Amino acid sequence: MRRELLARRKQLAPDARVAAGEAVAHHVLQLPQVARAARIALYAALSDELPTRPLFEALASLRCERLLPRVEGSRLVFVPISAWDELVPGAFRVPEPPGTPVRLRPGDVAVVPGVAFDRAGNRLGRGSGHYDRTFAGSGPLLVGIGFQLQLVASVPHDSRDRPMDVIVTELGPLFAEGKT
Repeated sequence: MRRELLARRKQLAPDARVAAGEAVAHHVLQLPQVARAARIALYAALSDELPTRPLFEALASLRCERLLPRVEGSRLVFVPISAWDELVPGAFRVPEPPGTPVRLRPGDVAVVPGVAFDRAGNRLGRGSGHYDRTFAGSGPLLVGIGFQLQLVASVPHDSRDRPMDVIVTELGPLFAEGKT
């Protein structure tokens, strides 16, 4: 499943990627939980992922602190950042923020990447487990973002996987079953 979806994602035209990134940014900003959040964590997308810079820039219109992750050991830490240009080359070819991490807490929002999502909120990542270990147990509201083609009937999961609370694609938000 992972290989197939990664291949399908790579086939998307650049203009379709840009349009989807802008649409997702718009939909995420409409979520009441995002409008209320004091801190919103997101990530710098890889070239085959849904672009996240439009969301980063759009979040500047809210009075929230924007955070991006940095890999530290087997977990992620989140660092406040005010400009995309502050990012530096990091682990796994992903731009990361320098600076001092802060702890995410309930009421904050974390925007999470995925290779696949299902309607129950289950997420298939790239396989390293960084996000699952980082968000084990309670914590911020988890918003999985991706292209509509990444929404599948069922994602394999186990007790170590924390489901997303909301999934947002270019077509809009989908609240995980049983969550609003």
